[in-house]
Amino acid sequence: MGFSPVFVREAEVGAFASAFWRVMFALPVLILWAFWEANRKSQKLSLHFSKPAILAGILFAGDLGFWHLSILNTTMANATFLTGLAPVWVILFSNLLLKEKPPKNAFLGILICLFGMGLLINTSFRVEPERLIGDLYGIITSLFFGFYFIAIRTGTRNSNNSSLFLVSTIVTTFVLFIVTLFSSDQFLPQTERGWAALASLGVLTHAGGQGLLTIAIAALTAAFSSLVIFIEAIAAAFFGWLLFDEKMDIIQLIGCTFILLGIWVSRPSKSKA
Repeated sequence: MGFSPVFVREAEVGAFASAFWRVMFALPVLILWAFWEANRKSQKLSLHFSKPAILAGILFAGDLGFWHLSILNTTMANATFLTGLAPVWVILFSNLLLKEKPPKNAFLGILICLFGMGLLINTSFRVEPERLIGDLYGIITSLFFGFYFIAIRTGTRNSNNSSLFLVSTIVTTFVLFIVTLFSSDQFLPQTERGWAALASLGVLTHAGGQGLLTIAIAALTAAFSSLVIFIEAIAAAFFGWLLFDEKMDIIQLIGCTFILLGIWVSRPSKSKA
């Protein structure tokens, strides 16, 4: 999932169009996954459009749309940090909506993670009047993504993971297609590089990263699973250093260490895992 900002920037299409193509390219992979899992369990594939699945699909459409808008309208540092607020909303609302009371260590862990995120972003985060709309999109993204975790966690209690994720992605695809039709976005990329970026968004970021995240949410609490946001930030920084020669100084490395420490502090006890 840490690759997604790079793919969005290389996609040669608008924010909503890139979000649509992301889930569209993921659908064939998710269909194969759902058939494989049903066959493994000697079952017939059944797509149940439950309320949690539909809600998750709508929320993820909002998350993707505003996330891509944020990437294109503010700095990567601002977009990453503000989107990283998603676990805060999960921790605040998981008890009310899921009846999963976050342990005290979760609050301490999230504070450590946010501190580490601040160090990771370091001086790249800045408030500029012309980028405030992009910053606002980042905050809205965090709200959509936070409540997406809660909806998916609700759905995994009663549904097969692969079919739940497939149904929610179908809903996301439909919503984003309608939104893209009414937007002024460039819909098709102009080069093979653009198409490759969109296909990578679908297969690697959504089917791969988001699919594995769905499995994690089923096995762990929503609050702990949501901390993947911070791992995504570390991955993005690492790949930026590895592939694009972006600088990583000692402060950023310390920030990565604090993020990992915060996640370790937040881990569920063995009796609850």
